[in-house]
Amino acid sequence: MKYRAKIEVSLKPGHSDPEGETASRLLKELGYTVEAVGVSKVYTIFLEAQTPVDAKAKAEDMCKRLLANPTKDNYTIAIEEQK
Repeated sequence: MKYRAKIEVSLKPGHSDPEGETASRLLKELGYTVEAVGVSKVYTIFLEAQTPVDAKAKAEDMCKRLLANPTKDNYTIAIEEQK
């Protein structure tokens, strides 16, 4: 079966997010009231797997091996069956 894995990778609390800090500062300069801005990456991966559990396991392995740095990143995975 074909699945779509949506993987969001974001920084763990306490890690510097210069892009988010810049966006926050500029939004405030434009007159928006924002407390903070965090930047994350979203990967959309189309893959084949036997079951949704298998697809999630593959996506988890991708995160551990390449997409996320366990020292500084958190990630979430959502799996959706494709038709």
